Amino acid sequence: MNELTVQDLWAKAAAHLQEKLHPDVYSRWIAVIVPDTLAGDDLELRVDNNFYQSWLEDNYLPIIRDALAAVSGKTFRITFKVAPISAPTLSPVTGSSDSPESINRRRVSPPRTAGRRSTTGFETNLNRRYTFEEFIVGPSNHFSHAAAMAVSQSPGRAYNPLFIYGGSGLGKTHLIQAIGHSVLKMNRLKVAYLSCETFLNEYIDAIQNKSHHAFRNKYRNIDLLLIDDIHFLAGKQGIQEEFFHTFNALSDAHKQIVLSSDRPPSDLKGVDERLVTRFNWGLVTEVQPPEFETRLAILRYKKEQAQIHVNDQVIEFIAHSVRSNIRSLEGALTRVASYASLKGRDLSIPELENLLRDILEKEHEKDLTFDLIMRTVADHFDVRLTDMTSKRRPQAVSGPRQVAMYLCRTLTSSSLPEIASAFGKTHATILHAYHAIEKRMAADPSLKQDVSRISHALDRRD
Repeated sequence: MNELTVQDLWAKAAAHLQEKLHPDVYSRWIAVIVPDTLAGDDLELRVDNNFYQSWLEDNYLPIIRDALAAVSGKTFRITFKVAPISAPTLSPVTGSSDSPESINRRRVSPPRTAGRRSTTGFETNLNRRYTFEEFIVGPSNHFSHAAAMAVSQSPGRAYNPLFIYGGSGLGKTHLIQAIGHSVLKMNRLKVAYLSCETFLNEYIDAIQNKSHHAFRNKYRNIDLLLIDDIHFLAGKQGIQEEFFHTFNALSDAHKQIVLSSDRPPSDLKGVDERLVTRFNWGLVTEVQPPEFETRLAILRYKKEQAQIHVNDQVIEFIAHSVRSNIRSLEGALTRVASYASLKGRDLSIPELENLLRDILEKEHEKDLTFDLIMRTVADHFDVRLTDMTSKRRPQAVSGPRQVAMYLCRTLTSSSLPEIASAFGKTHATILHAYHAIEKRMAADPSLKQDVSRISHALDRRD
């Protein structure tokens, strides 16, 4: 065969990959690659940043190598080079000359076909921005994202139900709505997204208006049911009974159910056991708080998308400081960008700390869980974690336990009963421990130094 240029080779491989991969996977991970150099069997591909490089190397290198072998009959040694795309590049699929700006617009813009109403005319209530294209993937959400993608490609067959849980603001709503958008693009299906509270309110209206049949017909004859915050069912027996039968009807008809919650099914107190059992039928997956690299990628993406003008030092400060959830991360970026725009310059670190003071204080409190404090204290004094909540009373155990109680009281805004519950004690015991450690620190510099070191260790975590 004639010797291929690097552009021709990659165009053929990219076309091959486009046929094999889901469109969302292709647009997110393959369309961003630019062919760079070809020397013998060594192929160098170019990407925008380190995040793409590491993700492609860890997850897509084998299928890229297979695609190249399929179109050329040769096995290539592939390396990824990080370099911002600044020159016009050749589109691997169309062969047209595109600027980096147009490539980015294609990559980040929500699909125009995604709307609030499905092709069947059924109201979906989907947010146009919550698509797979707009979701930043990292180690903290990779498994949940992969499961959501699988469900979107085979609704009713892969993982039914899909149960996604995690803290507030971590992207659960984004993921389950992305499933809806993806399904609507590929199929003429009835898709409904709603919160559990909305489901409850509609059920109450149906009771008041004596329209039970219409309510049941609405939700038992759709193809994809997406319900947010299913933990809202707790303690509400009437709606639990209704949802139980709705769940069974959809499951028996091989229709897809996707649920989100702030906790796993096993921790849903006040929810009927038969519902909890059904929630565990399919796949249960957790979305965790994003680690630093993912937070940085999210901020850079939002900066590019919104054309925000702040420097890398500001972006890295926010990524380091705001750890709990994506919503707070985006809020901090918006506030900083607005203030910098008014000032007409980038902000210094002291200015950032002052501007984001309330957010940073909340971050500190959110991040400091009772469990983390107990673990840190136990590690420092070399005792078992179980000693933190045991009834053992020797000084080697009770002393560190009192320090943990003291730190839970001073480093968090939790009430005495909340702290007492975590330790399995009474609130009077917590108050006694607090005063005891305070008094001992005044007389014992070494204990004061221990408490200071533990506090410092907790403050420096990421």
